[in-house]
Amino acid sequence: MSEFSTLSRDERAIYNPAFTGLVVARAVQGHQTEFATPCPVVIATLAAVMALQPTVRTALPRSTASGLHRWVQGHPDVRASMTLNATAIADVVRPGLLMALQTRTLTCDAEGHLHVPSKALKKAITGGSDDVTAVQKAALLLGRWLPSAGSISTVMTLLGVRP
Repeated sequence: MSEFSTLSRDERAIYNPAFTGLVVARAVQGHQTEFATPCPVVIATLAAVMALQPTVRTALPRSTASGLHRWVQGHPDVRASMTLNATAIADVVRPGLLMALQTRTLTCDAEGHLHVPSKALKKAITGGSDDVTAVQKAALLLGRWLPSAGSISTVMTLLGVRP
């Protein structure tokens, strides 16, 4: 998926840098809401990669109270999807992250953590389609939920991906 021009029309619509940047920003927004601290880049990227996959997105729990380990065990298709698709989707998320930083939708502190500046992003999640809204809501949830499962290496191991 590294060649944007080779993607289908639908893939280009959902994987365009403006939208993937918004998805990363929603993950950071969720992290900031839950932990009141800037978000590590790896959490924001992983949350966006997960939110962009329909298999993962539709299996997500409704709240952050669910344990990640138990959830992954109950959804082996999620681990399979992450193992197969994470690297390719991360390739389309990175330009979005860069765009979000360039447009100041996100800022990066001296430690390399991401922050959504005040008024850079509306709290209300809207979109032109149900998929656009669902992806943003999933990223927000994942930004809140992933760090609560332990270290990032533990989370990535559970999901079957490597940094």
